[in-house]
Amino acid sequence: MSSNGHGPYPTLKDQLAGDDIIIAPGCFDAFSAMMVQQAGFSVGYITGASIAYTRLGMPDIGLVSMNEVATTVSLIDERVGMPLIVDGDTGWGNAINTQRTVRLFEASGASAIQLEDQTFPKRCGHLKGKSLVPAGEMVGKIKAAADVRRSDEFLIIGRTDAIAVEGYESALERAERYVEAGADILFIEAPESEDQQRDMCARFKDRVPLLANMVEGGSTPVTDAAALQEIGYSIVIFPGGLFRAYSLLAGEYFASLKKHGSTNAFRNRMYDFKQINELLETENILNNAAQYDAANFE
Repeated sequence: MSSNGHGPYPTLKDQLAGDDIIIAPGCFDAFSAMMVQQAGFSVGYITGASIAYTRLGMPDIGLVSMNEVATTVSLIDERVGMPLIVDGDTGWGNAINTQRTVRLFEASGASAIQLEDQTFPKRCGHLKGKSLVPAGEMVGKIKAAADVRRSDEFLIIGRTDAIAVEGYESALERAERYVEAGADILFIEAPESEDQQRDMCARFKDRVPLLANMVEGGSTPVTDAAALQEIGYSIVIFPGGLFRAYSLLAGEYFASLKKHGSTNAFRNRMYDFKQINELLETENILNNAAQYDAANFE
């Protein structure tokens, strides 16, 4: 059970043992994770792409560092109690680098790390021009990751990007090897049709939970959670949905401010000062702090 003061929540491992698919929205800072939790979701997905977008103003092309992600995980874990799946990219190097990443992310509060078989620096799974490490190198990374985790409640997600690079059959072959190496969850990125999704789930779902990635405008058809569960998936992430919605709203907000010279025309689409403090639970936080006031101990 997660127990940092905002739970308790069942662990990710326990949730995977349930009957229903897990919906894990993407988040990229403590505020977005808090909103995911307040909306009633039981797992958050810390997306490396959205960290690149928001912290660097740059695309998802491998520019975010391991420590930048770890700091983000730590800040989010301080604020929320739900399990956190964290995008670990390539592990930032070879098997030894991957072990350091696993140790750091687990200590920072992650419940699972996603590791992929791209070369370093990686790029978004739905961008063209990707390249892969040999399958044997990725097998070594998965084994290395499993060997250093402190708890078997910390899960290793093995991701292959081979469909776009080597073809569908190669992706299945790589996935087989990653499951054999000890991946707790399987992530075959960017299937191009429902037929591929059904085929891969039929092949693996009785051995390992499968993760679906819904990217608006990406290579995979965007499908709702109920349909993905019927296909055979156990987890679905919507990693960039919040950032895309935020970007559209932010553009409309700034256009309105530029046009009117005031926020009045946009007020019905904004929280006011009182509402934002209700969202942040400001009163509860201050009331909790009051019990430690010096006057209580005189």
